[in-house]
Amino acid sequence: MIPHLLYADEKGELFEDPTFLMAVFDGTQVRVPREDEIIALPEGSDVFYLPDRHPFAINPFSMGPELLVHHQAASAFLSPAFVRTLLPAYKKTDNTQALPLYAYAPIGGMDGRFYTTAIRIDPSERQNPVKFDLKRVRKMVRRMERRLPENGLVKHLEHCALIYQCRAAQNFFLRREEAPLPTSPSCNARCVGCLSEQKDSGFVASHNRISIVPPAYDIAEVALTHIEHVDRPVVSFGQGCEGEPLLQTDRLIEAIRLIRKQTPRGTININTNASRPESVKKLCDAGLDSMRMTMNCADKRMFDLYFRGTDYSIEDVRKSGKIIKAYKGFLSVNLLVFPGLTDRKTQVEKLIDFLGDVGVDMIQWRNLNLDPDIYMETLGRDNFAAGMGIAKAIDMVKQALPMIRFGYFNPYTGSRAGM
Repeated sequence: MIPHLLYADEKGELFEDPTFLMAVFDGTQVRVPREDEIIALPEGSDVFYLPDRHPFAINPFSMGPELLVHHQAASAFLSPAFVRTLLPAYKKTDNTQALPLYAYAPIGGMDGRFYTTAIRIDPSERQNPVKFDLKRVRKMVRRMERRLPENGLVKHLEHCALIYQCRAAQNFFLRREEAPLPTSPSCNARCVGCLSEQKDSGFVASHNRISIVPPAYDIAEVALTHIEHVDRPVVSFGQGCEGEPLLQTDRLIEAIRLIRKQTPRGTININTNASRPESVKKLCDAGLDSMRMTMNCADKRMFDLYFRGTDYSIEDVRKSGKIIKAYKGFLSVNLLVFPGLTDRKTQVEKLIDFLGDVGVDMIQWRNLNLDPDIYMETLGRDNFAAGMGIAKAIDMVKQALPMIRFGYFNPYTGSRAGM
C-alpha cells in the first residue's frame, strides 16, 4: 500500500489527506514511490514542515502528480543509521528562503503512522535519539565537571551535549561508544553545507564552531577518560563543531603521543577532508589508527563544486587514503549521499574505481544535510537525474568490492596491543 499525502498548514500543523497518495522526487521527476521503497518512519526521526513550498501529491486515479497550492510541504529528518533513498516532492514559491541544514526525506501518512523512503545501513543504536536520557546526561556532565574541573575541552563538550543535543558529546559523558575530540577552529574548505560556519549563504550554521585549540594535555585527558571506561572505545578528531583537524597536526601529534604513552587500548580516529597527505603521514607515525575522509562523490568536478577547497583537490584525498593504508590503518569514506547524484551509474562507477584504487575498508553512507535545491543549483541541475536508486547503487558497490564494509558510524578497530 502507498501511504497518503502528509501536508502542513501555514502554522506547521500536519494533516493526512486520504484522497491523495504521497509523492517523491528522484532527482528528475515527481513520481509515486514503489512499495519496496517505503518503510515506517524510523524511531527517533523528526517531522518538519517546509514553509513556502507547495507539495506534490499523486492522484490515485490517474497516478500522475498534482501540485496542491493551498498546502505546505512536509518532510522527515531520519534517525541516524538510516539513509534516505528519495527526496520530498514540492515546488517553491517566490518567497522561499533556504531551509536549515538538515537532510530532507519524503514523508507520507496512513492509519495514524508515518512512512518514508529509506534504508537502514547500520544496526548500531549509538545515536538513536530515543536512547538518550537527558536527565542522566546532565548528571554525568556534573560528575565530569567534578573530575576534570579545569579541562577546557570538557567545557566545550558540555555545551555541545546540553545546548546542541550533540549525540557524540552526550556519548562521551555517558561513557559509551565514540568520544569526540574537537580541536580546530579553522578550515581549508568552504563546503556549501558546512554545519559550523556559514558566510553569506542565506542560512545559518547549525551550531557554533569551537573557538579554541585545546592544549594537548586536555585532549589526551578526555581521550584517556573515555578509553578507561568503555569496552570498545573510539576517540575521534574532526567533529561537526570544528573546522579541519589536519590544520592542527602538531597539536594532534602531541595528544596522540600522550595517549599512547599511557595505553595501547582504543581506536584513535580522525574525521577529515584528507587534504594534507603529509600531515596524515605524520599522524600515522605518531600512532593514528583510523581515518574517515569525507566525499560527496569521486567525480573531480562535482567534488570541487561542493567542497571548494582552498588548497587541495580530490587527488590529495586519494594520496591521504593510500598513506594510512600503507600504515595498515583502517580507512573509511564518509559518503554524503544525495538521490539523483549518488545513484547515477557513472557516479557509482567512478566511486568504485576510487574505492578499489585506494583500498578503502568501509563506506559510511550518510545523508547530506542541505537544502536540496541549493545542492542541485550549486552542482548544476543538469548533473542530476533519476538514477538506479540508492539501494541498487549500494548493491553495485558491494558486488564490485565484496570485502568492503557498509555502515554509518566509526567502528572500533582493535587496540594497538592486539594489532
